[in-house]
Amino acid sequence: MARKTSRAALRMSDEERRELERLAQSRTAARREVERAGILLAYADGRGITEIERSLHVSRPTIYKCVDKALAAGVASGLKDRYHRPREAVITENAKAWVTHLDCRKPVELGLAAELWTLSELARYTREHAPAAGHACLAQAGKATIWRILNAQVVKPHRIRYYLEQRDPAFEEKMREVLLVYQDVALQNAQAAGPSPPAVITVSLDEKPGVQAIENTAPDLPPKPRAYAAWSRDHEYVRHGTLSILAALDLHDGHIIAQVHPRHRSREHICLLKELDAYYPAACTIRVILDNHSSHISKETMAYLATRPGRFVYVHTPKHGSWLNLIEMSFSKMARSFLRRIRVRSRDELKERILKGIAEMNAAPTVMRWKKFDLGLT
Repeated sequence: MARKTSRAALRMSDEERRELERLAQSRTAARREVERAGILLAYADGRGITEIERSLHVSRPTIYKCVDKALAAGVASGLKDRYHRPREAVITENAKAWVTHLDCRKPVELGLAAELWTLSELARYTREHAPAAGHACLAQAGKATIWRILNAQVVKPHRIRYYLEQRDPAFEEKMREVLLVYQDVALQNAQAAGPSPPAVITVSLDEKPGVQAIENTAPDLPPKPRAYAAWSRDHEYVRHGTLSILAALDLHDGHIIAQVHPRHRSREHICLLKELDAYYPAACTIRVILDNHSSHISKETMAYLATRPGRFVYVHTPKHGSWLNLIEMSFSKMARSFLRRIRVRSRDELKERILKGIAEMNAAPTVMRWKKFDLGLT
């Protein structure tokens, strides 16, 4: 109930009054402090409780609490909340474990449409089903409560972290075979002497599909000193299709033999093998490190290899083991250099730019080396 308070004078220094006036007009301070500063200024000016209530649109108990604290302990105390000890936690450890277990299940498993939880949906589901599960303390749980429970367990229901399932039962064996080849190449390169090529030449072969031929709809605008720090590019563009880069990296001297085609079927793969066959001396064996793509092991490819017995030796990387193929480093270099944000007017121009970029890489070739062999290889 409202009560009457004795009209005691609220004494404040000029500095305290200036601080209250500044705080009452602030747009960044906490609302409760702005409100209390206005109450104390009005009370100090001799205005009545009813008048303060009507002018500031605050309740009488709020005014009484603020004024009583200021009269008892000073103006600064009137602006702050009284210290209070928080209540003991009412959410049990079993209830927290139930929420964590609930979060570790997908909503669709519980009859909902969503694939992942949001805090709002998890809080709503918790409030509806916790009492029936014997956790009445969660009947009023909000998003903040659910967040604190999950944050303590470092669980984030709205995120997905991707991983790669190992699907090749012979992964270790195939990886060992590839790394033994790299080790053999390292020994060959270290012992290389003279112009004669080694008896076995090793190349790393793969495809980079889906290189987009994209054309601008408006010209790029160059940077301007003290105006625009970067190139300006229109958001809209025109697609002209895609091309595939078929490439083989020589692991001995670092040069790349590449072809660019609209597709990467068996016939394109055979074209690259024919170029390798023509490039290297006939007396050499070409050892090819590649994956199990259908074009590499198709009937057409096998038929061509049968016409060149002993010329090519395949060494397959395991499934989902593209990181074991050193040609991927060359593709990464292409993506970070001449393919980066490339714009062309046609697929023919894109092909020309790709071949030119590869020629520039071959002008200063880099020998790719696998340096980590401490995997039990002897």
